[in-house]
Amino acid sequence: MTNDTRARTALIIGASGGLGRAITHALSQMGCELALVGRDAGKLESLQSELGEAGPRSLLLPCDVTDRAQTKAMVEQALEKLKRIDILICASGMNVRQRSLRSLEAEDWDRVISANLMAAFNVIYFVLPGMRTQGDGLIVQISSLAGIRANTVTGAAYSASKFAQSALGVCIGREERGRGIRSTVIYAGEVNTTLLDARGERPGAGMNEGRRESILQPQEIADTIRFLVSLPPRAHIPELVIKPTIDDFS
Repeated sequence: MTNDTRARTALIIGASGGLGRAITHALSQMGCELALVGRDAGKLESLQSELGEAGPRSLLLPCDVTDRAQTKAMVEQALEKLKRIDILICASGMNVRQRSLRSLEAEDWDRVISANLMAAFNVIYFVLPGMRTQGDGLIVQISSLAGIRANTVTGAAYSASKFAQSALGVCIGREERGRGIRSTVIYAGEVNTTLLDARGERPGAGMNEGRRESILQPQEIADTIRFLVSLPPRAHIPELVIKPTIDDFS
């Protein structure tokens, strides 16, 4: 961490998912007080049990962050317990199997946009006022390379949601920099999580074990978060691309 020895508080959205789990462990090891958010209370409890001595101090907040009323109550509960939120990590997200515009159902479009964009907005909407008051904060969006380059493997709905989530993160950083709030968008390439299991059987969409081992692992994203958190408040990284070495990006 930086030379700021004050204990930091972190609210992690999607904490029990593949990325969220690794990020939770990383921030716990850095000494952060944690509020862990996810839909499944059982998965949050399992994650808490992995944190050792830090587990009992972590706050579990089962919540569907696509629901604005639930999100408001969740953030209020986190602030009541932690008093402040220094770090917000938006690590939740989803995709559907039928992704081409020929097969994509309108309901699935709504689900993807809600989970990947509206959820991030809902949490930010209720967290930002407190960060403005304290004059400090770091907000991280786990976006995707699909948020820079739309592609047919991830599909139109996912790409659209990630482009929008990325724009949200960039706008936060530009609007709030005068208040000491930093916002970082991480454009991640393929990461070995269960999200890959939802891929359809299409050319370029296959994912064998050898491929899974050669792409990014959740720990690499967690290490990236550690780096961002360790920076002093005067240092701001608005956007960051991380990709598997084997893949081209141009």
